[in-house]
Parts: sequence; structure tokens; C-alpha cells
Amino acid sequence: MVRKAVLALCLCTVSAFFGKSPVTKRTVRPTANKPLQMAAGQELRNRITSVGNTQKITEAMRLVAAAKVRRAQEAVLASRPFGEAIQSAFTGVVAKLEKEPTDEDIPLLEKREVKKVTLIAVSGDKGLCGSYNTYAIRKTEQRIAELQEQGIAVELIPIGTKMSAYFKRREWVFPTQYNCPQVPDAELATELSREALSKFLGGETDKVELIYTKFVSLIASKPTIRTILPLTATGIETDGDEYFELKTEDGDLVVETTKTDAPAPQEFPKDLVFEQDPVTILNTMLPLYLDSQILRCMQEAVASELASRMASMQTASDNAKDLKKSLSQTYNRIRQASVTAEILEIVSGAAAA
Repeated sequence: MVRKAVLALCLCTVSAFFGKSPVTKRTVRPTANKPLQMAAGQELRNRITSVGNTQKITEAMRLVAAAKVRRAQEAVLASRPFGEAIQSAFTGVVAKLEKEPTDEDIPLLEKREVKKVTLIAVSGDKGLCGSYNTYAIRKTEQRIAELQEQGIAVELIPIGTKMSAYFKRREWVFPTQYNCPQVPDAELATELSREALSKFLGGETDKVELIYTKFVSLIASKPTIRTILPLTATGIETDGDEYFELKTEDGDLVVETTKTDAPAPQEFPKDLVFEQDPVTILNTMLPLYLDSQILRCMQEAVASELASRMASMQTASDNAKDLKKSLSQTYNRIRQASVTAEILEIVSGAAAA
């Protein structure tokens, strides 16, 4: 009984000295900025998660574009033998005609006074490919302005929804328009070739030009203008060519470019007798040759678009990674500040006690 009384007396003395019951826990009141810090931390966590998801999406799109570049590369290599064969036969027949002049005309080689030009301009159907569509549209606008300054009428045939949508907003009327497939095929090239031939041979236009983006590398492309009608027996059609191949080196994608000389003209035996006149044969070959040229240009344009998309998605992934790192650092600083403030409150309370 005495021990209990002494213990009760001690507890009363301690309670009187501190002004409160010794068994009561001290409640630490939060500072005014603590809820704001918690709200900012939650917002940063949500944003970090969102940026991380965006990075995953852009990286996946980059890999998809890389796979499509490989398919475009395979398509170029698959069409190469036919293009070289038709070009060799074409130049061979032209060389034979030079040795044996003829009075017959070759309509597709006819040069006339240019009063109207038909522009076939290639862009993409989708965005998220950097400046690819912008440069193609800008090149088309520049060419239209040049021709109009010379007093030449211009007719536009767009390939790709980005090109057609841009000029539709400027009240252009197209005779026809096409979508730009991710894998150009011979059917599209033939359709374009027939329309160009119909307009040229029918006298509706005096010149047909193709505006496309030439593939240079994974980070560079060049908008180019190429005259496809009238054809020339010598000139750009007999220049050398370049073929690209996408490879992996030390974990990175690289492009290996191979330069090839123009195929040599096919040599015909001196005693060879044509069943048909060489001019008739040449007029039959020229549409096929035109098809191969248009198909090759379309393949280069699509390869340029995919390479531009790869580069854009790589840049987006890198930016998302840097932003995620910056946000994580900011979030960690806020957490450290919050923890430090709580520790200071506890220490201050203990010191005051």
C-alpha cells in the first residue's frame, strides 16, 4: 500500500511539473505547407507515371517504324533486277536507233513547248514523322510558285492525305488523289503511270514532274523534283543509283549505302532481226520503264517517311526519359523537405518539452 501511494505521488508531481499527464502522447500539428507538399508530390507521381507510359509508346512506335524500314528495303532490293533489266534493254534499243536513224516519232520522248505542268506530289498519310510532310509540302509550294511566275499553268495530283488536306484548305481542286501506302506496289505505280501517260499523250499537259523525298540516311532526307515525262534517252534515267540497307551495329541501327553504276546498255548481235520495228518495241517498253521509275521513287519516299518517324520517336523517347528523370529529382526533393520538416517539428517539440 505504501509503495502504491509513493508511485501515485510521483506521477502527480511529474504531471504538475510538465503541465499534462505523463501518459498522454504529444500530438504534432502539421505545418501550413505540409498539405501543399503532399498534393504536389501526388501530382508529380501521376505525371512521372504518365511520362513513363508515353516513353513506352514512343519506343514501341520507333521499333515498328524500324521493322517497316526493313520491309521497304526488301521491296527496293526485290524490284531492283527488273528495273536494271528494263533500263539496260531501254538504253540498248536507243543505242541501236542512234546507229539506224528512223523518221518515226517516239511520243514519250517528244519535247514540246511547256504551257502546263502536272505535279505529282508525294507526302505521308500520317503525322508523328518530324518534318517529313512539312518539307514535302514546302517543296511543292516552291515549285508551284516558280512555274506560276513563268506563266505556266499547274495541275496538282497529291499522294498522301497530308498533302491533299493542306492544299484543299487552300481551295485547290485535284483531278485525282491517292493515299500513300506503307508498302507501295506495282499496281499503284501502274495507275499513276497510266494517268500521266494519258494526260501527256492526250495533250492535256506538256510535262509531268514527280516531287518525292529521296532517302539519304536515318536522320536525313531530301525533297527532290524529277521529270518523268517526257522521258530522255540520256540523262537522269541512266545515272548511277544508291541502295540502302538497315543493319545493327553495337546495338544501334545504322544504314549502309551501296552505290551502283548504271546498267550497261544491252548489246544486240549484228545479225539480230527484230520481228517488230525498234520504234514500236521502244514505245512498248517505255510505259514499263516509267512504271519501274515511279515505283522506285515511291519506295524511297516511304522509306524516308519511316526513317523520319524513327528519328522523331527516338527523340521523343529521349525527351521523355530526361523529363522523367527531372520530375523524379523534383519529387525526391519534395519528399526530403517533407521528412525534414517532420523531424524538425519532433525535435522542436522535444526541446520545448
